[in-house]
Amino acid sequence: MTATPVFNTAQDARAALTLDDIRLAAERIKGAVVRTPLMHSKTLSSITGAEIWLKFENLQFTAAYKERGALNALLNLTEEQRQRGVIAASAGNHSQGLSYHGTRLGVPVTIVMPRTTPTVKVMQTESVGGKVVLEGETFDEAYAHARTLEKELGLTFVHPFDDPIVAAGQGTVGLEMLEDQPDLECLVIPIGGGGLISGIATAAHALKPGIEVIGVQAELYPSMYAHVKGEERDCGGDTLAEGIAVKAPGAFTSIIISDLVDDIVLVSEEALETAVALLLQIEKTVVEGAGAAGLAAVMSNPERFAGRKVGLVLCGGNIDTRLLANVLLRDLARQGRLARLRVTLQDRPGALFKVMAEFNKHHVNILEIYHQRIFTNLPAKGLVTDIECEARDREQLDALVNSLKAKGYSVSPVELN
Repeated sequence: MTATPVFNTAQDARAALTLDDIRLAAERIKGAVVRTPLMHSKTLSSITGAEIWLKFENLQFTAAYKERGALNALLNLTEEQRQRGVIAASAGNHSQGLSYHGTRLGVPVTIVMPRTTPTVKVMQTESVGGKVVLEGETFDEAYAHARTLEKELGLTFVHPFDDPIVAAGQGTVGLEMLEDQPDLECLVIPIGGGGLISGIATAAHALKPGIEVIGVQAELYPSMYAHVKGEERDCGGDTLAEGIAVKAPGAFTSIIISDLVDDIVLVSEEALETAVALLLQIEKTVVEGAGAAGLAAVMSNPERFAGRKVGLVLCGGNIDTRLLANVLLRDLARQGRLARLRVTLQDRPGALFKVMAEFNKHHVNILEIYHQRIFTNLPAKGLVTDIECEARDREQLDALVNSLKAKGYSVSPVELN
């Protein structure tokens, strides 16, 4: 395995990543990664109006498809390169996939992460055998340090996406999808740096020329979208889909995507949250924000996918449990099943009891009550009460609010940002 070459044309790039390369990768990694199931979702199909097929890459050992490309890269090393070891810059799924398979094959793996990386991600990488070096405050600084160590220590750099060998490994996802369901009409694939969709698009178009491949990015990180469409767009912010939060798309993958991907769509944070929640509630499967991007795209553009056989890749399941809990609770709030109602009362005995009677009458469960007497612009005898409550659905909640207002109370929901 050598340094990634520079490609000047789509023809050069296509020559470096072919269906044969992906088939060879599939043979190399066979038995060492999970051949994940492709399953039809009756409920999601009913909700979206499309025929939804889900590829469960969150069932890999490290809970992400990244193992495929990392392993293919490791198996392409010379014996000397294997002895010296490999290095990468990553705080995500690539670091775990490379560390796990490197350790399994006896190849030393060094991962450079920014100092700001959450401790849990450092521990996850170390737990599967990677040596973690913390350097820099940003990913760019960590990446630069990794390239420096590559030269100083004679290590082989394994890029998380901008490499034909890595992309060939990721393309095995597409091979499996079309082997299991040849009549898929459209594949909707998350894009970060572009390795996954480059491999899948190469395989899909070679096997089935009429198939449509659509990429998905978070609205906060539209780097590949802007590059392909020739637009200037800002990238940044706290996205739920941190796995595809890439500010600079790959040089190699950009060429492949421009040539083979039919379109790229952007999805909102709210759509990502809803998709994560739906996959857990309906499919009983945990996905990270990036893994839910395909479903978010279909749900945000129902007319585009209506009636079509659509394949989605649940590309990863590594999501912090506290974050997942927040996503689920926020989804319940959007459905009207959880709410915080702000009620203005007079600060006198029995005032709160009368409000509670209305909650009881409408069978709405009270979870928490917060009083505010000091930091308010109400008169001294005024009282603001926030009541967190749980309802069966929005209709039940609306009936409670209307009843309180009919009795003269000032009531307003505290909305999600």
